Amino acid sequence: MLRSLYSGVSGMRGFQTKLDVIGNNIANVNTTGFKAGRVMFKDILSQTVSGVTAPEEGAKGGVNAKQIGLGVSISAIDTVHTPGSAMTTNVPTDLRIDGDGFFAVSTDGTTDSMFLTRAGNFTIDASRQLVNADGMFVLSTEGGPITLEEDDTAFSISQNGEVITTKSDGTTNVAAVIAVAKVTNPAGLEKVGGNLYRSTANSNIDPEIDLGAAIPNDPTTGTGAIIAGQLEMSNVDLTSEFTEMIVAQRGFQSNSRIITTSDEILQEVVNLKR
Repeated sequence: MLRSLYSGVSGMRGFQTKLDVIGNNIANVNTTGFKAGRVMFKDILSQTVSGVTAPEEGAKGGVNAKQIGLGVSISAIDTVHTPGSAMTTNVPTDLRIDGDGFFAVSTDGTTDSMFLTRAGNFTIDASRQLVNADGMFVLSTEGGPITLEEDDTAFSISQNGEVITTKSDGTTNVAAVIAVAKVTNPAGLEKVGGNLYRSTANSNIDPEIDLGAAIPNDPTTGTGAIIAGQLEMSNVDLTSEFTEMIVAQRGFQSNSRIITTSDEILQEVVNLKR
């Protein structure tokens, strides 16, 4: 069979994957804290028809190798962690990280079931606990949930994550500090749905800002400031996505044309004997 036949198949598979990623990006264009994905390609091992010949000074020149490529494959599907645009809501529990950090949330209020997120659309539940839209606890630097007291009449959240409450007698108190985790390699985080990420062996949460260390957020650590009353929107650029969609569509069509052309050549070979 012709090598071009299988090269065309590999190209169609690659561009189909690219279209899948683009489709997911466009679907999440309005998802809070969503980070777009991108597909990177690499060529498959080339077949060497003839090797390299070394030159001999004054006798003969060198000859380059003759190699035939065998198609394309997916080298990586990256998550692009560039910041999304800010949307002002003026809701005190809507939070945005102006930096590279991540909010930490948990299903049971401990770091054992911890997930990371950039979506800061939090609320106060009936038990006066700070939770996300799925009811997961927002963790403090102490590694536990953030709960307001019964005599807290008002609260505000500062840029360094302090939850400052106002008591019924007019005094103020720092109830907790919202934890912001720094990840060495954000692209290594695993997407688990619901705007959540799970730490992996290749993401490596910075041990100097580990949630269990109870270290207050510091702008010098690179985690960034917490902006209350704003949300980080998706970083999907529709202009770029539709452009890449056109490229992927034409690439898919071109590779399908390679297959049909290869098929026509094979048909001519079959018709040599009639």
